[in-house]
Order: sequence, then structure tokens, then C-alpha cells
Amino acid sequence: MARRGCFPGAGILPLLFRTAFALFVLFFWWGSGAGAFEAPHGDDGAEIFYLSGRILDSHREPVANARVDLLIDGKAFQVAGAGHGHGADGVLTAPDGTYQITAHLPAGTALGAQIEVQATKTSFEKVVVQVPATAIAGSGGEFHAHADLEMKRVLGPAFWIATVVFILAYVLISFELLHRTLAAMLGTAIILVITYTAGTINPDYHILSYERAIHAIDMNVVFLLMGMMIIVGILKHTGVFQWFAYKSYQLSRGNVLLLSVVLMAFTAVASAFLDNVTTMLLLTPVTIEIALSLGISPIALLIPEILASNIGGTATLIGDPPNIMIGSYAGLTFMEFVKNLTPTVIVSMVVLFAYSKVFYGKEYARARVGDVQAFIARLREEYRITDGMLLAVGSIIMLMTVGLFLSHGFWHMEVSIAALFGASLLFTYGLLTKRIDLLHLIEKDIEWTTLLFFIFLFMLVGAVEETGLLAIIADWVMELSAGNLVMAICLILWVSAIMSAFVDNIPFTATMLPIVAYLTKEIPGAESGVLWWALAFGACFGGNGTMIGASANVVTLGIAEAAGHHIKFFGFMKVAFLYMVISVALANVWLLLFY
Repeated sequence: MARRGCFPGAGILPLLFRTAFALFVLFFWWGSGAGAFEAPHGDDGAEIFYLSGRILDSHREPVANARVDLLIDGKAFQVAGAGHGHGADGVLTAPDGTYQITAHLPAGTALGAQIEVQATKTSFEKVVVQVPATAIAGSGGEFHAHADLEMKRVLGPAFWIATVVFILAYVLISFELLHRTLAAMLGTAIILVITYTAGTINPDYHILSYERAIHAIDMNVVFLLMGMMIIVGILKHTGVFQWFAYKSYQLSRGNVLLLSVVLMAFTAVASAFLDNVTTMLLLTPVTIEIALSLGISPIALLIPEILASNIGGTATLIGDPPNIMIGSYAGLTFMEFVKNLTPTVIVSMVVLFAYSKVFYGKEYARARVGDVQAFIARLREEYRITDGMLLAVGSIIMLMTVGLFLSHGFWHMEVSIAALFGASLLFTYGLLTKRIDLLHLIEKDIEWTTLLFFIFLFMLVGAVEETGLLAIIADWVMELSAGNLVMAICLILWVSAIMSAFVDNIPFTATMLPIVAYLTKEIPGAESGVLWWALAFGACFGGNGTMIGASANVVTLGIAEAAGHHIKFFGFMKVAFLYMVISVALANVWLLLFY
């Protein structure tokens, strides 16, 4: 048997490994810049100079990823960066706009030379600020100074490219010329490609870095939507939504006006806690069947349901995507939404009941009520609960989830955590009991295109925010309102409502978030959060203005058209736009009276 180490060269291998490791450590140490600076104090009399500060824009917002250079007698000096990153000579500011510089200066430089700080970034003017000797403290070869800078925006190539791409994507989304997910993805991809091609050659074309794009995504919104999609996707397999529609007819006992009121009330409550698109998706076929059995146009029941869906979804943080986005961005709690929005929602629903009577009273009077009991019996048989145990467990988990929504401010917990927790519990129960098909739920019930749309939309908005478009809009609103809170409330409310009536309210809300945040800080009295509520009312109520104003409108009318009940754009607008104006006016009165 051969003894260990007898083969030739056995003792050389460990030596080679040790030598290679030592060379690697030496190379890494040198490449990391350990030997790139002059010797510190104590070796040859050099001075260590520490400089820190913060860079803000004209809105007093932090400027991230701005390059900061230390200039000694007008020339850039090599530094060690302790901030977000470092360039060849300077450092990059952190997300909060702060920077830290360490420089090893020749003896006598700190107090004897002209020291300046230079900040540069695409879409901003270059800023150079002198650090006066009186602002430098220290002795014994170690000195400290602090210098804050303000950078003003410039409208360079990056601004115009980002603005044009954003507007084109907005047009494609709003007029459905391209699927909204694809439009947002295309816009984001164009901006990133230009950044890393033309922007590499010329910094003026640097629009949005990959890191900044990822940072712009609000994952709280994405995960909240995903969690609620899973919960609703599982609950709909129990038949509970169709059962509620049957119970509504049973409760009305042939009284069509009462039936319409009950359906509107149920739709509003369901939309406050569940996805209103899913609610309408499940209720629309049943509503059509009930309307046809009564001999009336299904549109007379469906349009009031659509209006109730958008009004009810306004009441809570999770009721409508604009509210989810506002709550996540502004750090508002579930109960703050309920307290500030629900009173107006209730009044608007009462007005909707009367409004529907005025517009559709004659149509309701035409109803042919035959054998009500026989029709109720047929509905009872056709629309019954299909899985009572799953519904019971789902209801308990849903109540627990809503309880966490209500108290998430106390726990300092994002609402998305509550949604994901409830979804995971219900998903696990469904899989263990074989009541849920995993692949079917993932493929059919989770709207991946919607989630991807939000992700790319956040990136797209991040690009126009980075290049200054949103700052210009904020300055325009500020100038138009003249810093007056009443004017700002009315302006944000009505502009949001009109815009949301004709374009998708999700990208509009995403655009307005940084603008409202700035105005909330700058306008006296706005610290109460009233401008956030104005944006929420405008974006959600405004969705009722036209048939393309909200996703629930498009889905509902699409199902009705497939069933042979078409309504034209202006036919819907003739009924809905006036009610939208009335509901927004009610919100305006509420905001002005109580804030």
C-alpha cells in the first residue's frame, strides 16, 4: 500500500496553494484601493480630511446618486468614499442624499489651500461650493468639515426622452392601443436601454439606472394585490358571490327598485374589502340573467352596480388600487382611510340609490314579474354554495386578515404582510384538503399581467421623477394654487377626477404621488393629509365618469356586450358622468368643511 506523500511533488501542492492564496489577498488588498491614497498622519506628516454633507434639490428632496468631488485649488483630488458608492475621484450620494468623503492631504493643505465641493448629476446643474477655512475644525493632522448643497434641475436630453416615452406609454394605455402591461414594459425597456447605451457615451442621456428602477417599485402594493387575488380566487370557488345575488332577488321579492338597491349595496360593501373587478366579474352574469327574467334591460342594473363598485372601493385602503398606492406611499393606515373617506362614500351611495330611480325608474316599471317563487326556487338550485367547509374556513381567515388590516397601524406592519399571511393560510388549507388545484389557481386566479403592469409602471414613473417632470408639474400646481390650501384641494380633486374619467386612474395616481407629497409639505395646513384624501376621492370617484375610467367598468360592459347587450361610450357617459360630478362635489364639500 502506498504511503501518504510518497508520490512526486506531494509536498509542493500545499506550498503552491498557500502562495496562490497570499498573492490573491495581496492583489485584492491593492485592487480595493488600500494603497491608492497618500500615507495617513503619522507617517510623513499627511493630514486626514473628513467631509460630509447632504445634497437636496429645489424641493428640499434628497438627490441620490449624485457624484461628489473634492477639489483642491481647483483640481479633483482622489478620495475614499464611505457613501453609496465611489467614482474614479469622487463619491456617490446615498438614497437620502448624504455623502461622506475621506481624503489624505499633504501637510498644511486643510487650512492652507482652497477646498471646494463639486456635485454633478444628469438633469441637474453642476454645483461648486467652497468650504471656508472657518468651517474646518480639527488639529493634530485630523480635520472635519460639513457642506450641504442644493442642486437645480435642467431640462436636458434625458428629461425630454423620458417625458416623450412616458406620454406615449400613457396614450397607449389610456386608449387601449396596446395592452397596458406591454405598453408599460416597452416604455421601461426603452428608457433603460437608452440609459445604458447613449448614457454610457454621453452622461446627458443617462435617464434611470437599474438600481434606481428596482428601488422605484413599491412591493407593498404588489404583494397586497397578490395576496387579495389569492384569497378572492379561492373564495369564488365556493359560489358565495352568485349565492348573494340570488339572496338579493329573494329579498326584493320582485320589487325591481329594491333589487337594484340591494345589488348596489352588496357590490359597494364587497368592493370595499375585495377586488372590485373580481366582484363585478362574478356578479355580472347573474345580474344579466335576473334582468332578463324580469323583462328589463340588464344595463339598467349593471350601470348602477358599476357606479356602486367604484364608490364602495373608495371607502378603504384595500378597496381600489389608487388607495393601495396612496396608503403605501404616504404611510396611511386602514382606519385613517375608513375615518376620512367612508362618511362621504355612504352619502354618495344614498344619492346613487335616488339617482338610479330617476334615471331607470321607467325601465324598472316595465318589469314583468311572473311567478316570483318559481324563479327564486330555480335560482336557489342553480346558485347555491358549492363548498360550505371551504367558505367557512375562508370566511374566518378573511375576518382575521381584515382584523390585521384594521390594526396594522398599531403593529407597524405593512398591509401586504396581512394579505400574504391570510392568502398563505387559505392556500395551504385548500391544498392539504385537495379543495384547490394549485396550477389552476396560479394560472387563472392570480392576475400576473396586472402585477407586472404595476412593476413596470412604478419604474416608468420613477424615470420621469428622476429627470424632473414631476417636479415641474408640482411647481405648476403650487403656482396655480398660490400656496392656498382651499385652491390646492379643489385643484387636486377635480383634476384627478376629470383625468381619471378619461385615462386609467392607476398610472395617473402613480404620477401624482410625489407631487402631492411635495405639496403636503409646502402648503400651510396640508399636514393634516387632506391632499391625500382629495387625490383618493378624485382618482376613485372619477373612474365613474366614462366606460374606460376604471377596470371594473371595462370588464362589466365587456361581459354584457358578449351576451348581446351593447352600450355606446356616450350612452354610458350620459348616465355616469353627471353622477360622477355630483359625487365629486359631495367629496369637495366634505373636504372643505372638515379640513
